Amino acid sequence: MNRTDYRDKLFPDCPIRNVLARIGDKWTLLVLYTLEQEPVMRFNTLQRALPDISQKMLTLTLRTLEEDGMVSRKVYAEVPPRVEYTLTERARSLLPYVNNLISWALENMDGIMEDRKKHRVAVL
Repeated sequence: MNRTDYRDKLFPDCPIRNVLARIGDKWTLLVLYTLEQEPVMRFNTLQRALPDISQKMLTLTLRTLEEDGMVSRKVYAEVPPRVEYTLTERARSLLPYVNNLISWALENMDGIMEDRKKHRVAVL
């Protein structure tokens, strides 16, 4: 049982906990945001756009997004196999909120960093 399955069992009827458990990890929002940049993206292109994610984590994140109906995966019967990812309408409906969060972060990042510095000095 993975971490997300455990959370789903603890709070199966709580939409906030359930959804945040899935999209609130380190990579999901970054993957969604990156997939938004192109109508169709291949795995290697996506991995190059997120150089600090491992192949294993990217695969796991894409599988979870596919399971939740946020990403569509199309495999072509070629040698070597070609796999393409696209956002679904469900994911596209989430993106305005993600983009608002990004805007908020950009507007507040300097102030947050200053407050963190003040706090560290006060603690020492």
